[in-house]
Amino acid sequence: MQFQFDRRGVALGLALGASLFAGSVQAEELTGTLKKVKDTGAITIGYRDSSVPFSYLDGNQKPVGYAMDICYKIAEAVKAHLKLDKMEVKLNPVTSATRIPLIANGTIDLECGSTTNNAERQKQATFTNSHFLTATRYVAKKDANLKTIEDLKGKTVVSTSGTTNIKQINEANTERKLGLTILPAKDHAEAFLMVETGRAAAFVMDDVLLASLAASSKTPDAYAISTEALSKPEPYGIMLRKDDAPFKAVADAATKALYTSPEGKALYDKWFTKEIPPRGINLKLPMTEAMEKQFKTPSDSPDPAVY
Repeated sequence: MQFQFDRRGVALGLALGASLFAGSVQAEELTGTLKKVKDTGAITIGYRDSSVPFSYLDGNQKPVGYAMDICYKIAEAVKAHLKLDKMEVKLNPVTSATRIPLIANGTIDLECGSTTNNAERQKQATFTNSHFLTATRYVAKKDANLKTIEDLKGKTVVSTSGTTNIKQINEANTERKLGLTILPAKDHAEAFLMVETGRAAAFVMDDVLLASLAASSKTPDAYAISTEALSKPEPYGIMLRKDDAPFKAVADAATKALYTSPEGKALYDKWFTKEIPPRGINLKLPMTEAMEKQFKTPSDSPDPAVY
């Protein structure tokens, strides 16, 4: 009888163990993007061709940039998470019009560029931790010594027609009684030319775009970007498919590890404070206090007030 009891106990234990094991396997069953990558052995990165310095083509027509480097880090984390010996990283071009549809339909798995994470886009996609914070500032000739909004009092400024930036400078002009003459330009190139030729004292736009225009000019050292901003920080993030929590968890862990390490600051400096390919321009855009805070405690929030 004792022997029979033991056998039943062992059988019961084995059955229980098998049940627990099955439950464990079921709990770890892959879904969404992780399953797709595991099944195909490949992950697809969407890149931009001219979003300097985030994602653009170098002199050899190869996609490079700050956001691209971050996406490669995420890809490495996915490969390690899935315990894959090999994983192909495919590259697929996207535009401002196609980036969200291509994420949604599964053509690309990561969108690596300068896409703003906002409440409207959150309805169609999701984002990992923000990798850049832009804000509305102005560029002016350095010898004019213009740094704050108050410094613009009574001057002529330009902004690109139809942008939120021109709306913001008009609002500031009214609220602060600055007495500005505000000129609309048809595009960014025309607006910057007006500062170059002295027709306007300053050009109001996203700071990273201003930095790129100044760095690409004939005399980059002749220009300076205002220290004061006209807007709260607006976050750029790597875009992911909506409602794919397991994949987002891997991407969030990878970006948090990168941003909070010394490597994160070094990566930022590589693209924003040093010469970059293919023309060797230097954006001279060091980290703001908001960016330093974001790297110390990464957030994926679309709310500018968080930053």
